[in-house]
Amino acid sequence: MSTQGFRIETARYPEDLADLRAVREPVFIIEQAVPVELEWDELDPLSHHVLARDAQGAAIGTARLTPQQSIGRMAVLHHWRGRGVGAALLQALIAQARARGYAFVELHAQTHAIGFYERFGFAAFGPEYDEAGIPHRSMRLMLNEDADERALREVDSAAELADLSLTVLRAGRRELVIYTRDLDPALLDNREALDALRGFATGARDAMLRVLVQDLRRAVQEGHGLITLAQRLSSHVSIRVVETEPDLQYAAGFILNDQGGYVFRPIATRPEASACLRDRARQRQLLSYFNEVWERARPASELRPLS
Repeated sequence: MSTQGFRIETARYPEDLADLRAVREPVFIIEQAVPVELEWDELDPLSHHVLARDAQGAAIGTARLTPQQSIGRMAVLHHWRGRGVGAALLQALIAQARARGYAFVELHAQTHAIGFYERFGFAAFGPEYDEAGIPHRSMRLMLNEDADERALREVDSAAELADLSLTVLRAGRRELVIYTRDLDPALLDNREALDALRGFATGARDAMLRVLVQDLRRAVQEGHGLITLAQRLSSHVSIRVVETEPDLQYAAGFILNDQGGYVFRPIATRPEASACLRDRARQRQLLSYFNEVWERARPASELRPLS
């Protein structure tokens, strides 16, 4: 695969080992102080490796796909970062995983890079952990719309609701909508949720998060993080206030993404919810109602953009 200024190719192991070292050792061992005995392991000879090369053929980036269906050791030399090399490497390995018939791939993401992987559909799961002295979280990308993605999920606890809500938020690509009574501080005003929303809003030029809220007073008084996000990213985050009847009598709350995912609570103040990661019919039904109310709602004029 050729891109502007560089190309992606399959590496031969061990013939291309010197080129793999020329990228991984400066990035991981020198920059990130990963012990050399942890960097090279028994999976390297068994893995599918890809290399990015510049116009002169020099190695500038690399990554691998292991037999355990895990993407890792993704590294790009410092002066080539921000030029699409990492994205091209990742896409090459995802394509390889699809060709091998994998239902999913996983990776261990350094926490600062979670937003990057989310843009390709990866969703974080489980707690943060330390790996070679660096904080990480596990992430997974489903490669096929299988029965698990289409399954209807029923939850009845705040923890389960929070996990599913994060999954739906992180899967959004260009559109997210939230219908809420008071911006759900327990659900939306926490680091993980706000990081997911910030990553969404800044991840694509045309990304748009729209929020309908019935009562904004508490959120304004308490300095809800989503309000700050709307003030700082006003071209990507828009909040409107529901004021008309019978809209104010609507008791439910929901979160939708543009991939067919939703979380729906019949009573927005309770944790009981139904959800699905891939049900476009139900998602369209809820989005249609949201759009109707959106047209009747007023812009949240009490929010002033921050300078």
